[in-house]
Formats: sequence, C-alpha cells, structure tokens
Amino acid sequence: MRLSPVILTIVIASLAYNTPPEMAFSRLLPAAPALAAAMWPVLPTVLLGTVCLILMIGLSFVFPDLGTWWTAAGIIAVTVAAAYGSHVRLQRERTLFQVRLVADAAQQVVLSPMPHLLGRLEIESLYLAAAAEASIGGDFYEVVDTPHGVRLLIGDVRGKGLPAVGAAAAIVNAFREAAYGETDLVEVARRLDASSTRYNAAFPPEGPMERFATALLVQIPHEGRHIDVLNCGHPPPLLLNRGELRTLESVTPSPLLSLADLIGDRYSIDSFDFAPDDLLLLYTDGIAEARARDGEFFPLAAWMGRQPPTPPQELLAALHRDLLRYSRGRLDDDIAALAVRLRGPLTADPP
Repeated sequence: MRLSPVILTIVIASLAYNTPPEMAFSRLLPAAPALAAAMWPVLPTVLLGTVCLILMIGLSFVFPDLGTWWTAAGIIAVTVAAAYGSHVRLQRERTLFQVRLVADAAQQVVLSPMPHLLGRLEIESLYLAAAAEASIGGDFYEVVDTPHGVRLLIGDVRGKGLPAVGAAAAIVNAFREAAYGETDLVEVARRLDASSTRYNAAFPPEGPMERFATALLVQIPHEGRHIDVLNCGHPPPLLLNRGELRTLESVTPSPLLSLADLIGDRYSIDSFDFAPDDLLLLYTDGIAEARARDGEFFPLAAWMGRQPPTPPQELLAALHRDLLRYSRGRLDDDIAALAVRLRGPLTADPP
C-alpha cells in the first residue's frame, strides 16, 4: 500500500510510452501525487510530483503532440494541493494520537489492574474499545477482596467520551470504599447511587437526556457455595455449571444508578448456588449487542453454553476472538467482561 503511488506512476508512464499518443495515458500522471497525499508525508509527495513532471517532459520529446504544458500544469497544481492535503492529514493524525493518549490514561483510572487469583477464585477481565475515532465509553468493572467476601462490580454509563468516563470513575471509586466499609450489599448500591447522583449534579450532561448507569454487584464468600447478586438494570450474568447454562435473572430488578430518586431505592438481592469449577461471566451490553453484517446480534448465551470447562483467561480469550470474528472487527460499542471460576478444594498427596 505504501508503494502504490510509485507503482501507479510506473504503470501510467509505461502505458503512455507503449500506446499510441491518441490514447493520452500521460494525462493520468497527476493521479500519482494525489494518491501519495493519502499516505505519504509532504516531502515525498512533492518529490513524486516532481518525478511525474520530469516524466511528462521526457514523454514530450518522444511524442511532441501530447499537450505537455496542459498536463504539466495539472501535475503542478495537483502536487501543490496534495502537499497541502498531506500536511493537514498529518496534523490531524498527531492530534488524534494525543487525544487517544489522553483517552487511554483516563480509561486506566477506571480500569485499574486487578489480581487474577483471590483465594480459590480465579478472575480474568476483558475490555475492548469500539473502533470509533478516539471515543471512549463508560464501561467499568472492579474486584475487591473484603472481609465480607470477594465483591465484584461491572456496569456501563450511558454515553461516551470523558464525561462518561468521569461518571464511571466516580462509581468505581465509591465502590472501592463502600465494598470494604459496608456489610450489606444494598448499602453498597446506595452509596454508588449517591456518588453517581453527586457527579451528575456537579457535571450535568449535555442535552435533554439524563445520565445514568447500569450496574451489577456480586458478592462471593471466600469458601464459595453461593453468590449474591444485586442487579441495577444490567444484563444478567451467565453461570456455566458442568455444561449446563443458567441465566441469573433477578426476581425484582433494582433501580439504575442515578435514578433511585425517581423510581425508588428498593434494592433486592438474589442468591444462587456456586460450586467448584463453575464459570461465572459478567458482561456489558456491548457484547450481547455486537452485530454481524446481516444485523444479527452475537448469540452470547448459545456461545457460552458451548464452552468447555476452562480457566477464565481462556474463556475470555475465546470470547475476544469470536466477537471480533462475528462482527468482522467492527464493534459499535465498548465491551467489558469479567470471568470468575471457583477452584475445587485442594487435596493432600497420598502418603
């Protein structure tokens, strides 16, 4: 691809030299610097235009009736325009690169590194940004080991850009504190809602739509046996138990974060069995709403049901690979996921 302007120049010059003058392939020479502007810096683009101009002058000695000066003027004009276009493109690329650096740094505030092993729990995370310029989203997750058990959070702030990341950071920071200090998962959810509401009051969203967030809180005792789930309008987690898939739907969904004042703050907790070697998948809606070219959504539940017993890292690696294959590498939304597996009890070696 980088050499295509050179190849185009050679092809046009060869056709102009080896065909009758009436076909006038030499008039296509201005296309070469125009193509170079899309991928080359300014100086190589100007040099290629100069080469095309020299080739045109050389062809005029072989074919005197080519209309050399009209074509030469076209090459000069296109080369000047191409050099300016290359300069503008490079400036925009540098600006976009800096914006992406800031976006990555902002995202790291939310998605801090997490341990892969907490007691008998194996934990792995996945985050994929949508391929849309430098836009970053409000997907977030966190895992905290507390005296009350391992507590997990995953969620999604409505909207994109730095305001959404700021709202996600406020929720995650509140979770990191509340997960240690609150014995009741309901009180943790209330503190997340309060933090989200304060952030939205301090930094109101643009436009008429309210800024809110879905969230899923999960508490797993250190010894396993069961999990507690508090769902604030988030996609329900999936649990794979010996080849059997369960969707952990909440009987009574809890209010979305920042909306408790509007629809009430009645939170409910649902408990589910969690046995050794069970695989738990928490995810944001970007996964379930990933589309193929025909518009079909990614069949997450069916995909999860086909997975063999595997460590969380391998599960998310397969999910990553199959998502990109299904969507042909084009994601419309950021995605985040947490995979958790409870190791079986350690057995002593026989004497």
